[in-house]
Amino acid sequence: MVRILSSLVLLAGFANSVYASDEIPGSQPKTPIAITHAVIHPVTSGVIEDATLVFDKGKITAVGKEVAIPPNAVVIDAKGQHLYPGMIEAHSQIGLTEVASLRPSHDFRETGEFNPNVSAHVAVNPDSELIPVTRLTGVLAALSAPSGPRIAGNGSLIVMDGWTYEDMTVSPSAVMVVNLPVSSPSDNKERKDAAKKELEELEEFIEKSRRYPELRKSDANWPYDIRLEAMQDFVNGKQPMLVEADTMQEIESAVAFSNKHKLKMILLGGSDAAMCADLLKKFNIPVILSSVHRLPAHRHDAYDAAYTLPARLKELGVTFCISGSAREETWNARNLPYHAATAVGFGLSQEDALASVTLWPAQILGVADRMGSLEVGKDATLFLSTGNPMETATQVSKAYILGKPVDLQSKQTRLYQKYQSKYEQLQGR
Repeated sequence: MVRILSSLVLLAGFANSVYASDEIPGSQPKTPIAITHAVIHPVTSGVIEDATLVFDKGKITAVGKEVAIPPNAVVIDAKGQHLYPGMIEAHSQIGLTEVASLRPSHDFRETGEFNPNVSAHVAVNPDSELIPVTRLTGVLAALSAPSGPRIAGNGSLIVMDGWTYEDMTVSPSAVMVVNLPVSSPSDNKERKDAAKKELEELEEFIEKSRRYPELRKSDANWPYDIRLEAMQDFVNGKQPMLVEADTMQEIESAVAFSNKHKLKMILLGGSDAAMCADLLKKFNIPVILSSVHRLPAHRHDAYDAAYTLPARLKELGVTFCISGSAREETWNARNLPYHAATAVGFGLSQEDALASVTLWPAQILGVADRMGSLEVGKDATLFLSTGNPMETATQVSKAYILGKPVDLQSKQTRLYQKYQSKYEQLQGR
């Protein structure tokens, strides 16, 4: 009976915690939108003062000081405000999890060792309460990635607004999430043998995937395998694998694995990436720094090792972008701009910090032709703010995703308004 009551209490808490958010997704404007007199930050070029940006049907059509405004455009006077491209969280589980303490709200892991047929975007919950909260700081897109053993599945790039997952999906198969078994010198023989066996099984699965098309071609009766079909872009080098590695040994092992099997690779984590700079540059491997707000990785590291890492990688010529996933996790993905701000405080330039959460993640994830900067032809995924979004006092005043206006209310803003009214009532007594 006690177990039954406990289960009922858990389910009741889950029902009260996870429900459809109140915000209504935006609809495509019927006329062009012209944002005038703004301080525009294109990212690919210098800041443009007192400038205009025009977009129509979800695409940017003009940017600059001397811009012809269509006669039927809706004009938004943004004097004194700043216009930025939407920021991109390069690794999260947005839409796949809701409440950390409630396992029924987690949908980011499948059973089994090899799940390349799994795609995060079809499991994304468009009504997640975390989505409206995340976009309040200008984070308008995110990689939502599964987790799990060996091959977890496809990480999908989504935008932070839409009625369905189809509306939200930018790139359904941006990366293949792969977890490489690594043993350390201090591990016992049993652990080393287990890691070796797991690695051999992974390599066998990859080679089996490579042979699969020829087997199907040579034998019409060869059985269709959904997992091996899903591996084709990956094993042919069209889709990068996302591998989490922090120590030098883990990074070197991951690079050796990708080279051995001729795979494209993106490194996630990268605490020791600066020590592997030559290796990463040699094989053109970009790094998604999983956090700036984290403790030093080693006892001998300086206290600010994680804070200075972005500036050191920039100086060393390593391609990287900044994420907040290792420290803030999904429910605080909104803090992404403040990770970039900390990097500025420890040596990274303002321009590079902005690029590290806009253009550079777009380039690493293969969508720079659509987002990451304010250029003609790109998606109108952008926001207006009262100042620099890396400063906590800055407020986002307007946002557009694929040209659609975004509701900037959320559960947290409604709670703020609720308790603000409480004190106003008390003062009025």
